[in-house]
Amino acid sequence: MKEIAISTEYIALGQFLKLSDCISTGGQAKFFLQENVIHINGDVDNRRGRKLYAGDKVEVEGCGVFVVTKS
Repeated sequence: MKEIAISTEYIALGQFLKLSDCISTGGQAKFFLQENVIHINGDVDNRRGRKLYAGDKVEVEGCGVFVVTKS
């Protein structure tokens, strides 16, 4: 499980995908979310604006398992 540190209160799912190197640009988020399954704390979610907070566990199909931490 990889840790992704954020310095703000939350991060949007689309930004998280870029920060975790699942996508290379923010513009790819919409298409990535249409084609891949994302589990956030065990629930499927594909909203790129979904807010992720420290402690959230994110499983990205084909990319890995991550946990959001506060830096």
